[in-house]
Order: sequence, then structure tokens, then C-alpha cells
Amino acid sequence: MWDGPFYRVRRDGYEICFVPGAGEDLDKVCNVDMWVIRDDGDRWSGTVFTLDEVHRIMDRQRQAGDPEGDYWWCWDGLIVRDAGVQSMVKVIDGLVAAGEHETVLRHIGPEEIA
Repeated sequence: MWDGPFYRVRRDGYEICFVPGAGEDLDKVCNVDMWVIRDDGDRWSGTVFTLDEVHRIMDRQRQAGDPEGDYWWCWDGLIVRDAGVQSMVKVIDGLVAAGEHETVLRHIGPEEIA
């Protein structure tokens, strides 16, 4: 469901919060920031990329003469095969079920209320 700029997917015990671009087709999302937020408030962040998007990024960087055109990395990046929020949700659900989200994504702790 949409919540302002966020697209939230509620699960039992956690929520996945995506930040797609304004007006972006959710079935075609190929590069998006996201968080897994557990019901206890603990959070993990990441950026999900498709294989095709990584290839496009590297091509663009190579054309610009950047060294990153020959390699690519992202600390909390998750590369998935298929585009679209629903495809990404399936992958993230699997990571959470296996507890692997704690390794793949960056732990950012609970939200601090000022």
C-alpha cells in the first residue's frame, strides 16, 4: 500500500518499505531503496538492483571513464534477477524467513523518536 512516498508491504512480524520514484511503475522497478522493519522496531536497510540495472550502471560509468565501469559494488546492495516490487518482495521474504536479511542488509537499529 502507498503511504506518501513509501510503498509498504505488511508481513507477519515485519514490514518491507520501498521508496520508488514518483510515478514509477511498481512492476518495472529495477533500483530501489528499501527497509525491513520488524514489529519490535529494529530495521535493516538496503538497495535492491536487478542484474540488468547493474549492467546499465556499469556501462554508463565505463562510458564516462570511471573506474567503476570495470567493477561494481555496494555495501548494502541486493542484486535480484527480476524487476518489480513483487519479485523483490519474494526475495526479501525468503531472506527474512532464513534470517539472512541480518547479513545481506545493513542493520540500522530502531527508529529514534526525537
